[in-house]
Amino acid sequence: MPDSPAAEEPDERFAIHGQFTYVEQETDSFSAPYSGRNSLSPDSGRETVDATLFVGSRLWPGAEGWIVPEIDQGFGLDDTLGVAGFPSGAAYKVGKNQPYLRLQRAFVRQTVDVGGAAETVEAAADQLGGTRSADRWVFTVGKFSVTDVFDTNQYAHDPRSDFLNWSAIDAGTFDYAADSWGYTVGAAAERHQGSWTVRAGVFDLSDIPNSPHLEPGFHEFQIDAEIEKRYELFGQSGRILVTGFDSRARMGLLDQAIALAEATGTTPNPASVRQYRSRLGASLDLEQSLAPDLGVFARVGKAAGNVEIYEFTDIDRSIQVGAALNGVRWRRPGDTIGVVAIDNGISAEREQYLNAGGLGILVGDGRLPHPGAEQIIETYYSFAARSWVHLSLDYQWVKNPAYNTDRGPVSIFAVRLHAQF
Repeated sequence: MPDSPAAEEPDERFAIHGQFTYVEQETDSFSAPYSGRNSLSPDSGRETVDATLFVGSRLWPGAEGWIVPEIDQGFGLDDTLGVAGFPSGAAYKVGKNQPYLRLQRAFVRQTVDVGGAAETVEAAADQLGGTRSADRWVFTVGKFSVTDVFDTNQYAHDPRSDFLNWSAIDAGTFDYAADSWGYTVGAAAERHQGSWTVRAGVFDLSDIPNSPHLEPGFHEFQIDAEIEKRYELFGQSGRILVTGFDSRARMGLLDQAIALAEATGTTPNPASVRQYRSRLGASLDLEQSLAPDLGVFARVGKAAGNVEIYEFTDIDRSIQVGAALNGVRWRRPGDTIGVVAIDNGISAEREQYLNAGGLGILVGDGRLPHPGAEQIIETYYSFAARSWVHLSLDYQWVKNPAYNTDRGPVSIFAVRLHAQF
């Protein structure tokens, strides 16, 4: 008979967790012979602050409900504009000088044990401690982030504790459904069996591309699907994820927007040619432990390049390779050092669109006569002042910001203070 997880350890009934994160970023005096509405500025600095409360309760056997209010304040560099691989995942697309309160998550998660060995579930924010079976179904319904479930990576996924760059913490091409804060309403189902997991979900898109407001009732929606394979290589654990998305909404084709602009002598605007259509994309995610204190990771992504991007950022193809090393070797087990190299690109149609003066979600220098791949190197060191407080220093080097070889390269320096309980 299958093992009974409930016999191993009583499930946590109620939990409160919290976190506080402060990030300050500065750019250097890089070359910028011309700029546009969405350009990154030399010698600029911005800061963000967020404080989050995670309140969870066991609703019935196998079910947990979470409410996650958050207070935010501050702005990303240039109001979160100027680089497709934006340098701070702690910065939202909506900034304010004064602190404001939002309910970022409110969801129910139901776990249905099917069989197999019992697994311990560690208590954490958004997760009650207890046990579960290795083979199980998991259903999540409510308001949360698509990336809470899809495209996760233990080394590069949380801008509050590891890398900051948007195209490091997720696949840059993953145009996942979200409001301007990165959250949406929907449902996801996961089937865990042995070393395999299959996931699928459906989520509300914004009412228009890059909007702070969701379109309710799945009138404009995204379908996400993912398959995960876990394995061991030379005694070290690893896993591979393949993630795909299909956004169904009113979107414009870039070549049509360009043709209309040329005919009318105006600047191309996808809003003028929007019709109900799909935008497809897929990514491959690899993470591999090389030693108990050392892991490597890589992501490769591709998305349709002639359709306007709907939610995330202006990237049609992306490659990232990185590593993270724990501080055990220098007697600082709470510390971590990480490094990642990223190569982001866009389609020929998007290059032509930007050169004609079009604006993307994050980029648009007014022209793009000499396009090139946006290449980024990020490294950080996270110092554990206490087990619950980390101070990080972060450096990013960006070649061809916004795919523009006429501007940059840019050095971006950051300090991050993160506390949690």
